[in-house]
Amino acid sequence: MAAGPPRPHPVLLLLLFLPCLFPSQMAPTTAAAAAAAGSDDEASSSALLALLLRVQTEALGTLGPGGDFDPKMYVDLPLATDERAAAAALPPASPGPSREELASYVARYYGEAGSDLLEADPPDFEAEPRGFLPRVVSPAARAWALQVHALWKELARRVAPGVAARPERHTLLPLPGRVVVPGSRFREVYYWDSYWVVRGLLVSKMYDTAKDIVLNLVYMVEKYGFVPNGARSYYTNRSQPPLLSSMVLEVYGATGDVEFVRRAFPSLLKEHSFWMSEIHNVPIKDSHGQVHNLSRYQARWNKPRPESATIDEELASKINSVADKEKLYHQIASTAESGWDFSSRWMRNSTDMTTLATTYILPVDLNTFIFKMERDIAVFAKLLGENATSEKFLEASKARHIAIDSVLWNSEMEQWLDYWLPTDGDCQKGVYNWKSESQNRKIFASNFIPLWLNAYPSGSVQFADAAKSERVMASLQNSGLLCAAGIATSLTNTSQQWDFPNGWAPVQHLIAEGLLHSGSEEATRLAEDIATRWVRTNYATYKATRAMHEKYDVEACGKFGGGGEYKPQTGFGWSNGVVLTFLEDFGWPEHKEIDCPRRGEVVLAGTQSG
Repeated sequence: MAAGPPRPHPVLLLLLFLPCLFPSQMAPTTAAAAAAAGSDDEASSSALLALLLRVQTEALGTLGPGGDFDPKMYVDLPLATDERAAAAALPPASPGPSREELASYVARYYGEAGSDLLEADPPDFEAEPRGFLPRVVSPAARAWALQVHALWKELARRVAPGVAARPERHTLLPLPGRVVVPGSRFREVYYWDSYWVVRGLLVSKMYDTAKDIVLNLVYMVEKYGFVPNGARSYYTNRSQPPLLSSMVLEVYGATGDVEFVRRAFPSLLKEHSFWMSEIHNVPIKDSHGQVHNLSRYQARWNKPRPESATIDEELASKINSVADKEKLYHQIASTAESGWDFSSRWMRNSTDMTTLATTYILPVDLNTFIFKMERDIAVFAKLLGENATSEKFLEASKARHIAIDSVLWNSEMEQWLDYWLPTDGDCQKGVYNWKSESQNRKIFASNFIPLWLNAYPSGSVQFADAAKSERVMASLQNSGLLCAAGIATSLTNTSQQWDFPNGWAPVQHLIAEGLLHSGSEEATRLAEDIATRWVRTNYATYKATRAMHEKYDVEACGKFGGGGEYKPQTGFGWSNGVVLTFLEDFGWPEHKEIDCPRRGEVVLAGTQSG
């Protein structure tokens, strides 16, 4: 039923890594994973992936790390011929092919990476749609916003018909509708990126394209039981931050299309079950004896990630034990599920990636997103007349709200903090006991993401009331995260891409949107200041490079970000979406400067321009 590379048996994973989190008699798998076992599609996909990994390894030997070598490119190659013929023709690993021999082999037996996605002009694209950004009056800002809007045409694709006809020749998953890709090496759909792409498309009045993107994700839930990390067979062992319900809500809010909600609704229930399954759910007892349920990331994988296999193998080369290598690979894949791959946030030692411990962390942002999912489902169920389901999910969201504030909230720091579980299985009957020292007191931007929930109140009740929101805002202002060009991801420069000095579009948007709806004039001003700094650095970098970037260096206006395991990427789906959303929310007056502020000009209390 579900295509994808072979997965280690979930029971084995849980025995290896998490002996305490739930009773052994419970079946730690999903229906989709069970249905996938032994399928013909999976066998074909595995054969192709095994071949592509051999090509990847030989390419590394020929090209060397860095330079022209990108491991992901090789697992994205579509076969142009029979897999057995391509395997038989692969040059021997020793002494290895020359550059010319490698290039000749790849050109003969494969198509170009990304060639199984075709350019697709979105029919709902207009060069300047009616009602587009009415509050953007500055000529420079408006001209640039139209250029960003036009990038949707460059990033729009459709899956080639041959992918569905010959799936054994592609790691790309067949999707029914048009897609918008992030850009550059990210040639396929990604789950959580799609939320900000949808937000931007709605600003661009491209409602049909936004619906297509959401329905592609719904299709994947129907097939796999969850939304995979991305639309590749090698991504079907993990998900990403769950924002599907939020996409449905935004499209419904813009279009009023109840039938669209009805079409997506069963998949939202299925996805919620995935995140509530035994491999993700963790029971924990607070200091008052109340047991709560919170969620964590955990991939169903204990091998090198195919898209980065040579990198993972190099990292694990310092480890001798096969079992310990598998534990590391499991943590790497689970960190990729978080979307924050990689960050000192997930490491016991911030200088050593082999100390990743993501499956032992209850993350603030993941539980924020699942709370939002539960609230959204309650709203949709009521809309569709399913009142019992609505009440059930409203109660679930209330329980998670209490859990977040009981387990993750820190009243001394006025932030929500990730909670670290012990690795020694120290729990009773599958339930952990809360300990204050297990909260991670290091400062990350994720500590403030629950503010986002203020933008989606239940009636007149906000997630954090006005007084609490004020305290959280003050904590943010004093955190050291607010920089000249936006919010830094952390305070530690580890050379990982989800650490200082990088800032990311999703983080800016989640926090700024929450502040905007927190109920005070000061919070609104701070939200606008964050948006202004972010728009300016995007604008300046675009003018200098003629591109939108995946991430930005927030120490100074006009610098794109770096670090991590691949070169900086351009395109870029979520950056475009956040810029357009900020311009929609805050406008840009005629005489407001959009270039970077002059050196020394104060742009925010406690923050100066670079």
